[in-house]
Amino acid sequence: MENKNNVCKEIIRRSGVNPRKCMKCGKCSGTCPAYDEMEYHPHQFVSMVETGNIEPLLNSKSIYRCLTCFACVDRCPRGVEPAKIIEAVRLTVVREQGKNHLKPDQIPELLDDDLPQQAIVSAFRKYTK
Repeated sequence: MENKNNVCKEIIRRSGVNPRKCMKCGKCSGTCPAYDEMEYHPHQFVSMVETGNIEPLLNSKSIYRCLTCFACVDRCPRGVEPAKIIEAVRLTVVREQGKNHLKPDQIPELLDDDLPQQAIVSAFRKYTK
């Protein structure tokens, strides 16, 4: 794994979120429907990325528990968008494992009639960052 400072900077860049805006009120975590399933909660993700304590997040199952429902985004009084940080951490782990980048020409072979269009767009967005 590259330098943890570089990893944090890359997570911040991918997410487009400024974690310094977080005032650690916990409203994002209080509204999270997956709260009980997560080892680290939305406000903790933001704080850990801000402070550079990234290693526990990269090894946490919490990154896969996030529903990406954006309830935390709606509740944040400062517009921090914790779900985007969580998704950026997840993407960092996926890419480190070598499962990165979905190419546009690969999409047709992955399609099936039961797959919602939103899933296709979401996968393309996640794997082309």
